[in-house]
Order: sequence, then structure tokens, then C-alpha cells
Amino acid sequence: MPAETGSSTRTVEVLVPLLNEGTDVWRPTQALILGPDEFQLLAAPDYDAATEQWQFPPGSRVECTKELRQGRELLLARQRVA
Repeated sequence: MPAETGSSTRTVEVLVPLLNEGTDVWRPTQALILGPDEFQLLAAPDYDAATEQWQFPPGSRVECTKELRQGRELLLARQRVA
């Protein structure tokens, strides 16, 4: 899942829960790997705070859990890291 970027900083795809959607909605975005379960969320290219509210906004440091969905292992942002 990790992918090297041009600056040799490792990033992965993380799913962030959206608020006020009426149902469970998860937004994929890239995140910098800070530690085994710790990541810093990056804004998606089309991120617009006026149209969607992320539970953890871009720039947040979060802990993620791995979950298997439809045969894929996904990283889900679960809580903010102080």
C-alpha cells in the first residue's frame, strides 16, 4: 500500500469519515506515514471544506486501524493524535 513520492516521503491512502452526510461516508485521501499506526492527513486535490466536513481535517495527525473490506485492506482514520 505505501507509495514513494518524489521527495521520498512515504504516503498511503487513508479513509477519513465525513460528518453530516446522513449515512456513513468515507473520503479517501493521502497521508504521510509518521509511525506504525500514526499518519498526517493531506488534503485531497479536490478538497473543499465548504462542501464536505471531514471528521479530521487535512493536516490532522491521526491513528488508523486496518480493516478488510471487499477483499482490500484499508486504513481508516479513527482518532486524532495530540
